[in-house]
Amino acid sequence: MGLELYLDLMSQPCRAVYIFAKKNDIPFQLRTVELLKGQHYTDSFAQVNPLRKVPALKDGDFILAESVAILLYLSRKYKTPDHWYPQDLRARAKVDEYLSWQHTALRSCCTRATWQKMMFPVLLHQPVPRETLSATLAELDSCLQLLEDKFLGDQAFLTGPQISVADLVAITELMQPVGAGCQVFESRPKLNAWHQRVEAVVGEDLFREAHAAILKAKDMPPALDPTLKEKLLQSTRIFLQ
Repeated sequence: MGLELYLDLMSQPCRAVYIFAKKNDIPFQLRTVELLKGQHYTDSFAQVNPLRKVPALKDGDFILAESVAILLYLSRKYKTPDHWYPQDLRARAKVDEYLSWQHTALRSCCTRATWQKMMFPVLLHQPVPRETLSATLAELDSCLQLLEDKFLGDQAFLTGPQISVADLVAITELMQPVGAGCQVFESRPKLNAWHQRVEAVVGEDLFREAHAAILKAKDMPPALDPTLKEKLLQSTRIFLQ
């Protein structure tokens, strides 16, 4: 069995892995794990990833979780073009800097904004206090400003003149709240221009394919099994804080 990727394109980290593999012509077998059907809770998936999270990678008898680890593994194994994860010490360090920052900053804000703006009220029928959402959107705005000022600056891409895995991670993060109806790019022309550059390098068709599910999620909320709904509520209450 060749490379297998366990993904749900509703998930931001999964989209980054999917785009990277497709863009670099990395052959893989897609194993879809539908989070909103609770497929990550199954015993069969736990054999692949005991953390019960996607993405997950299976390469023969080698199993790997965590999207950043998967991206770097693929870049090294398949010797993808250097700009994705540069060999130069300082250029690579700038990519690592963004990947280290985003976990508790931009990704955290985007995830909470998505759940508070769309997932709780539309999917779980759980009201979100107005002040909670307002505080999250204000924090997201601050993160966007940092993204522009510290990481993008006057460069074409986040870490230099060419696209890197940092840009893939960031753009897939930002498309999450966009899918929930948040205004991310509208008042930020510099960030929007970067968005257009990333989409052009990735390719419009691949970009749209990867983001189709999240961009239409609020219009097609699935009916959830009551047991799964309770599990989701318990596991995501942290996003209301």
